[in-house]
Amino acid sequence: MPADMNDYFKKKKPSSNSNNSNDRSGGNSFENPLGNMGKGAPWIFIALAIGFALFVLKPFTIINSGEVGIKVTTGKFEEKPLSAGLHFYIPVLQKIIPVNTRIRLITYSNDMSTELGDRYKSFEGGLRRNRAIPVLDKRGLTVNIDLAVQYSLKPESAPATIEKWGASWEEKIINSKVREVVRDVVGQYTAEQLPEMRNEIASAIQTKVREKVDALPNQPVVLSSVELRNIVLPPKIKEKIEEVQAAKQDVTIAEQEKEKAKQQAQKAAEVARGVAEKNRIEAQGEADKIRIEAEEQAKANRLISDSLTPELLQLEQIKTQGKFNEALKVNRDAQIFLTPGGAVPNIWVDAKGKEQKAISAQQ
Repeated sequence: MPADMNDYFKKKKPSSNSNNSNDRSGGNSFENPLGNMGKGAPWIFIALAIGFALFVLKPFTIINSGEVGIKVTTGKFEEKPLSAGLHFYIPVLQKIIPVNTRIRLITYSNDMSTELGDRYKSFEGGLRRNRAIPVLDKRGLTVNIDLAVQYSLKPESAPATIEKWGASWEEKIINSKVREVVRDVVGQYTAEQLPEMRNEIASAIQTKVREKVDALPNQPVVLSSVELRNIVLPPKIKEKIEEVQAAKQDVTIAEQEKEKAKQQAQKAAEVARGVAEKNRIEAQGEADKIRIEAEEQAKANRLISDSLTPELLQLEQIKTQGKFNEALKVNRDAQIFLTPGGAVPNIWVDAKGKEQKAISAQQ
């Protein structure tokens, strides 16, 4: 056999013998898999374990803006609420309850149509819709009241509120108080009076609900508003009210027409009085004109009479006689008669023509 082959088998033989001896010893030799990772291997496994625990147990929570956190340690509520941000707690022993402190809305209505904001209900947790509140009026008839109430949980007293009232604090504080007040207020009126007294009823409901909520210890809820939306009456009562309203409207129209006719009559009377007053004033003016003219004429006559002296009359007679004398030169058959006392007028008679003419000469 070649030398190189002999050397090869000599080198391989101890190795095979060693393996056979190990096999015969039962395979007690164990090779550590972490031996090649070095001394930092345990810390890596610890970090992985901690990360896995954080992922599974999740010992932290995030409080959003508009919320407060309530930390509960072994069943006991801590008095101070947690503000918005990241907060840690000990799993199993502690837990943090996030509570919404935004303005919340609860409606009481039989109209269940979609309202604005319903899409965010799961996010905000502040929209609730209940059936309309059935109430017996003063005569025992059932009416339905539609309301909308806005309120919010008081942040600083939230832990005490949740500890005392529980998760259903809205039902116990808001819903129960609103229903109680609505029944007390509306029950004082008849169904026919409710539409007319709507404003008074709305004001009374808001005032009394606020008083009852504020009277609770620590004032756990801040009430923003209580709005009366609608009063749903029984059909027969509604028809009766509509008939009464129609009759009142007819009476109102008749009164308006009567008032209009009265105003028109007063206007016509005023016009007639104005015309009569105008005529009276015009007649009075005409009478005053005649009176003034007569007074002026009388005054002129008195002035003329006062100015007539015997000498002036004689002068006028001489002038008249001169005119007659001139006329006799033309008509010699004329006859002249002088009135007694020489007063004018004189009488002229044309004897030649057998016709008499009375001529008055006024100077």
